[in-house]
Amino acid sequence: MKRHFLAFALFVFALSAHAQQKPNIVIIYADDLGYGDVSCYGATKIKTPNIDRVAAEGLRYSNAHATAATCTPSRFSMLTGRYAWRKAGTGIAPGDAALLIPTDKVTLPGVLQRAGYQTGVVGKWHLGLGPQGGPDWNHDIKPGPLEIGFNYSFLIPATGDRVPCVYVENHRVVNLDPADPIQVSYGKPIGNEPTGKDHPELLKMKFSHGHDQTIVNGVSRIGYMTGGKTARWVDEEMADLITGKANAFIETHKKGPFFLYFSTQDIHVPRMPHSRFVGKSGMGPRGDAILQLDWCVGELMKTLDRLGLKQNTLVIISSDNGPVVDDGYQDEAVTKLGGHTPAGPLRGGKYSAFDAGTRVPFIVRWPGKVKTGRSDALLSQIDLLHSFAALTGQKLAPQEAPDSFNSLDALLGKDQTGRAFVVEQALNNTLSVLKGNWKYIEPGNGPAYQKLTNTELGNLPKPQLYDLKADIGERTNVADKHPEIVAELTTLLQSVRDKN
Repeated sequence: MKRHFLAFALFVFALSAHAQQKPNIVIIYADDLGYGDVSCYGATKIKTPNIDRVAAEGLRYSNAHATAATCTPSRFSMLTGRYAWRKAGTGIAPGDAALLIPTDKVTLPGVLQRAGYQTGVVGKWHLGLGPQGGPDWNHDIKPGPLEIGFNYSFLIPATGDRVPCVYVENHRVVNLDPADPIQVSYGKPIGNEPTGKDHPELLKMKFSHGHDQTIVNGVSRIGYMTGGKTARWVDEEMADLITGKANAFIETHKKGPFFLYFSTQDIHVPRMPHSRFVGKSGMGPRGDAILQLDWCVGELMKTLDRLGLKQNTLVIISSDNGPVVDDGYQDEAVTKLGGHTPAGPLRGGKYSAFDAGTRVPFIVRWPGKVKTGRSDALLSQIDLLHSFAALTGQKLAPQEAPDSFNSLDALLGKDQTGRAFVVEQALNNTLSVLKGNWKYIEPGNGPAYQKLTNTELGNLPKPQLYDLKADIGERTNVADKHPEIVAELTTLLQSVRDKN
């Protein structure tokens, strides 16, 4: 009898050990963090010790890309494995957009749910909520993250500079008073609340362009909002709150396996860091927000350490797109740069077809499983879905995540080549393709320059070709010298377009 009991106990232990071989997965997704904004990627005017520590214990990628130079399409592509430009309405979403991700398609969290993971998203969402026509903020808000593969969500619904300025936990606005219902409009003004345009004297941070509508917490936003007074956030407390929610999710699911998508507000505008960080960078609110982001990373790493989860947790740190300095508020970001170069050696930035729009920091740590050091493998965030399916022993159907490839070996540092090519999307849907040393930008009809944000958009009416090995800053267009490469990459880009 004892022998049978011992055999059964060993069998149960073996099953438990096998289950725990699936690593916990944490994606820390910064907002508008540039290739040159952290010290492990060469920044010298600011130090990011917590991010640097993760990089030192893992693998830092030099050639990893978001799929788009703006936030909504990057997030859509990463979570669905499908290029956002294939679906109408996936540009920069207004704060009252309906859910953009179809509920009947495979998603990154859904794949991990199938493998037995508890899945959570905390922080910025910006992928729409609710049915066609947008959400009713005063009742159940669905469909949303819980309908596309997450077990738990605590959201900044859109962005920090867009109304409604409230948190949504699972299906409900947090701390909403039913007697003070929320109304939101992205067309005409509603209610009688003051706007930044009409009452600049009420602002604690003034706008530089746009961002002049309803004032919440002394900051004027994009869009109009009335009601929901008890539910409104305080920007300076946001990082502490969402970091606490992320840590609570880890604590709750410490027996694993779990997947946490921690999507920070930093360093997106409005940059309103906690008083602990104000003035600490010497670079104004943008630099202080980078320090706050680094603190958030450190707090999550402390939790993993305290719970003994470090060894069996795969951590990824990256960004949704490249940097922008003045993005709508007078926060001294330009005047206090002090020699800091947010894009590092790259050209362009957020919104741009040049590489600073999509080449972003990308760090992977999984002690004992991921090699340490630097990798030059070509990576795209769109491949996380297929790679995590492979990591958890799943095979995707051909129609699932059609643009996502299995790049698991590159993520683990076993493959130094990575993807065959990467497709990138700029603000006006101009597409680029990067293959080997070559970067091709298709002819575009949009403006070449965005004056408001001081960004080179990379739009020209003729083809552009750059040799990134010799010219990482994309300064010399060699399309006329290499028509055969232009033809090859034009055909490749068209074949991707024609795929679906």
